[in-house]
Amino acid sequence: MADKRDYYEVLGVSKTASDDELKKAYRKLAKKYHPDANPDNKEEAEAKFKEVGEAYEVLSDPQKRKMYDTYGFDGPNMGANGGGYYSYGSGFDGFSGFGDFSDLGDIFSSFFGGERRGGSSRSRNTVSKGADLKVAIDITFKESYIGVEKEISINRNEVCTECGGNGCAKGTSPTKCTTCGGKGTIRQVSSTLFGQVATQRTCTACGGVGTVITNPCSSCKGKGTVKKAKKLKIKIPEGIDDGQTIVLKNEGEPGRNGGPNGDLYIVVRVKKDGVFSRRAEHVLCEVPITFTMATLGGEIEIPMVDGSIEKYKIPEGTATNTRFSIKNKGFKSLNGNWRGDFVFTVIVQVPKRLTTEQRNLLVELAKTMNEQPPLKKKGIFG
Repeated sequence: MADKRDYYEVLGVSKTASDDELKKAYRKLAKKYHPDANPDNKEEAEAKFKEVGEAYEVLSDPQKRKMYDTYGFDGPNMGANGGGYYSYGSGFDGFSGFGDFSDLGDIFSSFFGGERRGGSSRSRNTVSKGADLKVAIDITFKESYIGVEKEISINRNEVCTECGGNGCAKGTSPTKCTTCGGKGTIRQVSSTLFGQVATQRTCTACGGVGTVITNPCSSCKGKGTVKKAKKLKIKIPEGIDDGQTIVLKNEGEPGRNGGPNGDLYIVVRVKKDGVFSRRAEHVLCEVPITFTMATLGGEIEIPMVDGSIEKYKIPEGTATNTRFSIKNKGFKSLNGNWRGDFVFTVIVQVPKRLTTEQRNLLVELAKTMNEQPPLKKKGIFG
C-alpha cells in the first residue's frame, strides 16, 4: 500500500473536515480530473478521477471513515483495489453503492452541455405564449377622476406577413436538419473508467428546432417576425389611481409555433395637481374664506375636480382648519359602484391691509365685544 496516498491528502482536506467540506472538495476535483475534461491527458486524468472517487467513497461514509482513521489501508475491507466500495453500471443512471454520488449528475452535465435527457431542447418545437410587454402612460389628475381615452404607440415584434412567420422565402419551406436528423438533439456516448455515459445535447446546427432555413425571407431575414410600431387606443376608467396597471390581452409579443400573443401591461402615472390631492377614493383640497364669513357664516361656491361648481353653507363661528365634506363627490371606486367624498379644509384669511374706515369699524366692534389679549398662564417656575 506504499504507493497509495492518504485519502485526506487526495481530497486536500484536514482529518477534521466536515461532510460539507468533503463534498465540496470532491466535486471540485471530480470536475477537474474527469477524463472528458482532459482529452489531451486522459490516462492520467482517469487515474486521478478514480483516486478522488475512492477517497470520497470511504470518507463520506461515517463507518468506513472511522475504520480508515483507525487502521488506515490495512483495516478490514481495504482490499487490493483500495477502498473497493463502489461499482458502476452502463448508462447515466447506473450508479450504485455511491452513498451521496447523486451530485455526479451535476458534474457530468457541466461537461456535456446541460440536458441529461435532452428535455429542454424539445421546448423549441412546443407551442408557447409570447412575451409580455410593459409601458407607462401619463395622465392628469382630472383625467384620472373622469376617465379618458388615450392613444399610445409601442414597438413590438409581429408575425412577418411576407413569409407567414416560417422565416422562409416565398415558395420555399424549412428543410430537415441533416446534423440531428430532424430530432433537434444529438445523442453522445462517452466512455469513462466506470463505463459508458449517454447524454443528449441541443443540436447547434438547427438550435433544437429540427429544421433549418436554407433560403431565408428577405423581409424578416429568417426570424419569422419583424419589428413594427403599433398604435393602440386605451380606455382609462374613471377612478384609476397612480401606479395602477391596465392589462390588454394578446397585445404583447407573438407566440411561438402558433401560440397566443403575450399581454400588454400599461402602468398609469397620475400627475400631481396644484389644488387637489387624493387619499383612497376621497378628494382633498383647501378652500380659503374671509374672516367675516368665518364669523358670520355664509354660502360659498367650491369648484369640483371635473370643473363643476358645488355650493356649500359655512356655519357661523367657523375656525380655520375646520374640515367639511360633500358626499359622493370623490373618486369612483374601480371595484364597486360607489364614490368617495370631497373633503375640504377651510383656511380663514385675515386681511393684512385695511382702509381707515374698515379699521375704525373693527375698533368699534372690538369695544362692543370687550376684547383683550388672553392672559399668559404661569409656568411651573413662575
